[in-house]
Amino acid sequence: MSSEQRIHIDGILRQPSPDGPRSVEEIRAGFRALMARMIVPHDSIRTAPTTLGGRPALRVEPKEGQDSGPNAGTILYFHGGAWVFGSPETALSLTGNLVARTGLGAYSLDYRLAPEHPFPAAIEDTLSAYRALLDRGEDPAAIVFAGDSAGGGLAVTTCLAARDAGLPLPAAILAFSPGLDATRTGESMDTKEGIDPIFTRAALEHTGAMYLAGADPHQPLLSPAVLADLTGFPPMLIQVGTNEVLLDDSTRMAARAGAAGVDVVLDVTADVPHVFQAFAGVLDEADEALDRAALFLRQRIHAGRRTLAG
Repeated sequence: MSSEQRIHIDGILRQPSPDGPRSVEEIRAGFRALMARMIVPHDSIRTAPTTLGGRPALRVEPKEGQDSGPNAGTILYFHGGAWVFGSPETALSLTGNLVARTGLGAYSLDYRLAPEHPFPAAIEDTLSAYRALLDRGEDPAAIVFAGDSAGGGLAVTTCLAARDAGLPLPAAILAFSPGLDATRTGESMDTKEGIDPIFTRAALEHTGAMYLAGADPHQPLLSPAVLADLTGFPPMLIQVGTNEVLLDDSTRMAARAGAAGVDVVLDVTADVPHVFQAFAGVLDEADEALDRAALFLRQRIHAGRRTLAG
């Protein structure tokens, strides 16, 4: 646990604020440049472009000799980026580290982005990807949903959509700093302003308006932390840092899940920023959090399979 590491990363993330809102192109380019600095465990994984549910995707697998055995399980991963930016490539430090640590293969989905494709396009794509896995015969007890930021939100809302569609649910949900409240009513939206080196309320409302495109945020698929019925949900691990304006999205989701009888773990790390796990290899807390996440995924897949076998 290094305060020097945390200070260094905070400095990287505190970019000079532009005058006025940035264009979509500027936001996307800036995020690509930032995530290109992350460390990807290329020695432990192999990647290949593919398609899933009619959308492009990146297949990420452990290199030969490092997997957990045939048909061990699948991580269906949803990248972050406020539903406006990001891609499977920008999330590769996260998917790569999860694959390397678990021995599970992953599909990282290139879902449609706003403003070109606002709500509910992303959820339609993620649900189609899950259907595609089921249609090809994959065992839902060996599939886990995972994602960061907006993608962490999609891990939850895709599960809601799957349940409402009568589909079997995945073995688990893993969410890194998920965005779960489009109403922006969490206290941390104000108490963490200035402490968060990445987001401000204004910035989130700027991109949020692109995703909403006039939709009412007061609905479960947009604000599950405050409105969703989580009955029957699979086990969840939510990881978040204390230096986030979105902190209360996680804390309220965990409380809501627990009240619904869901097996949920809220894993809060002090003095780290949004999706700090992307800094694996640079920040000790990132590697430790990824180790905990990998253990959770392996345990849930094995537990799901034991339940079915029994």
